[in-house]
Amino acid sequence: MAKRPTDPNQLAKFILDQSTGQVQKGPDGKNPFAQALGRLGGLKGGDARAAALSKSRRSEIAKKAAKTRWKGHKKGGK
Repeated sequence: MAKRPTDPNQLAKFILDQSTGQVQKGPDGKNPFAQALGRLGGLKGGDARAAALSKSRRSEIAKKAAKTRWKGHKKGGK
């Protein structure tokens, strides 16, 4: 069940939504339809982006990521 709001107006709307079944929550308190929709987009997002980019652009992005990842590390190992 979702957390109950403390504001009286929001609480009234929450109770009304709960009683009419307009608020559908899964066991973890999240909307299962929104989760499924987000997962669909997330599953195809990376592959679609990689397919749309040229090899040189992917290389530029990877180099920038590696540079950012290692920024601040000392050379020499110790």
